[in-house]
Amino acid sequence: MKRNAIQTALQPAPAWTAILALIAFTGLLSSVGAGKVLNLAFPAGAFAVSILLYLRAPLLYVGFTWWICLLTPLVRRLADYRSGFTDPSPILLTPYLVILVTLVTLKQHLPKAYSQGGLPFLMALAGIFYAILTGLILNPPVKVMISALEWLAPVLFGFHLFTNWHSYPAYRQNLQRTLTWGVLVMGSYGIVQYLIAPEWDRTWLVNTTLYTMGKPEPLGIRVWSTLNSPEPFAAIMAGCLLLLFTNQSPLGLPAAIVGYLSFLLCAVRSGWLGWLAGLLSLIVSLKPKLQLRLAIALVVLALVLVPLATVEPFAQLSSRLDTFSNLENDHSAIERQQNYNALRDSALTSFVGQGMSGQRWDSAILSMLFELGWIGTIGYAGGIAILTSTLCRSDSARFDPFIATARAIVISALVRFPVNVPMLGASGLLLWSFLGIGLAGIKFNRWQHLHAQHF
Repeated sequence: MKRNAIQTALQPAPAWTAILALIAFTGLLSSVGAGKVLNLAFPAGAFAVSILLYLRAPLLYVGFTWWICLLTPLVRRLADYRSGFTDPSPILLTPYLVILVTLVTLKQHLPKAYSQGGLPFLMALAGIFYAILTGLILNPPVKVMISALEWLAPVLFGFHLFTNWHSYPAYRQNLQRTLTWGVLVMGSYGIVQYLIAPEWDRTWLVNTTLYTMGKPEPLGIRVWSTLNSPEPFAAIMAGCLLLLFTNQSPLGLPAAIVGYLSFLLCAVRSGWLGWLAGLLSLIVSLKPKLQLRLAIALVVLALVLVPLATVEPFAQLSSRLDTFSNLENDHSAIERQQNYNALRDSALTSFVGQGMSGQRWDSAILSMLFELGWIGTIGYAGGIAILTSTLCRSDSARFDPFIATARAIVISALVRFPVNVPMLGASGLLLWSFLGIGLAGIKFNRWQHLHAQHF
């Protein structure tokens, strides 16, 4: 019986064969120290698998894309561990190559995107393409193209989810299942990373000299789990933990326990505040019955996590929490504020912008104004504003908890715009995925309602 269930789950067979072959191949090369080969083989293999899935198994393609995004930084560290540190690493391009397959979606739906409600996505893409052209004039082409991938990929993936609105229930279920497992895997590995500090993580931290991420020793690391720094890990975990509140999977409770503990261990205050903002949005969006269930879930989690967070080896969490009430003496907050004040006036007068450059700022607002200029920012930020406004104004959230959660996840990202850059890379994939799937849900529910009235 179990064998039949496994065979049923691993369908379509060609797609799963390709996925399992990539996993086995990656594991083999990592274990024998062939990291230099893996540097090129992993991106090429993942790209080939993504094309197959996009054409033959669209739902699997979405889940595969998310797993590639979540696990690629860990693959890079494993590849470098025995073969030597590679910087820049071609492996880190893998998520962008996998998502670029959705350029086919853009090409297919571009002529009718406006009439189908896709104008906000096109506005964002127009702002990005403007910055790419400006960047090619002002900056080195390689830096421009790498930066362009970080900006483009999340928007393309969000647009892909939106255009598949007619299959919204299946895509919703796929995202819920994928990200629930994602929380379980990332949360578990994050705790192991904190307690043990695996050698490949320590080696990578020493080579990068990013000691703001902690010390390369057990109990010294600020958890980043399978990702490449605490900030994107906090962003992803904040969104995924919100998703667990409206997901009735039996994996929900164990995933939440390890997820919240690792979320605390990453010690990213902006991530915690983003989660809180999303939670407040979710509470006011749900029906009373679901509000009660959410309150019970919070109480259960508090009963489990509070004792854990107050005993060794997790007791040092309290020191990071204490900084909320003592920000005037917190060096990180002071430095961030000083940098923002120093750059604010230049950013506000950046009409044309510097174009894509690969340079990064600690604020999404600064990043948009400097790289996109006011010309590109109006399109990009305008697209986000329209999509968010549509999500917030729709009454679909009253009877579809997933849309309410999508809105909460988007809000959790937007409130961090002044102090983080949550629209790029892994963080950006979360934001634009839930903008896309949220709008797809609204469109599907509207179509379903009209269809029911017609009959």
